Amino acid sequence: MDNLYQEQILEHANNPHNEYVMPDCTCFASGNNPSCGDAAMIYIKVNNDQVIENASFTGQGCAISTASVSMLTDKLAGLSIKNAKNIMPGDIYKMLGIEITPARVNCALLSYRALEQTLISYDKINNNDKTK
Repeated sequence: MDNLYQEQILEHANNPHNEYVMPDCTCFASGNNPSCGDAAMIYIKVNNDQVIENASFTGQGCAISTASVSMLTDKLAGLSIKNAKNIMPGDIYKMLGIEITPARVNCALLSYRALEQTLISYDKINNNDKTK
């Protein structure tokens, strides 16, 4: 089973989904991994019903961080803001489907940190004090 997930990670790393600047986004924010220089900016477009219509990203990083953010942007499209706020690190690990060694935790969670900052930005734009 790990081979299937490893192939999926390589596919997302080599051909990331949703990798572009979204000019009409509702908000965006970045996350980074200072230990290795990986960085990602997540853009989301939210409709009046507080549902994420579209998600994209820009950035650079290793295969795990790129795959993580590519997979997360796939997952975000169609989620409500409330459900997006319920995404936890364990969800990212499950999505990746492989055992993440301690040395790769920051790579895997780059997408999670970028999403957290994007949702904080969304709350600030909408004058909502609740960030979680």
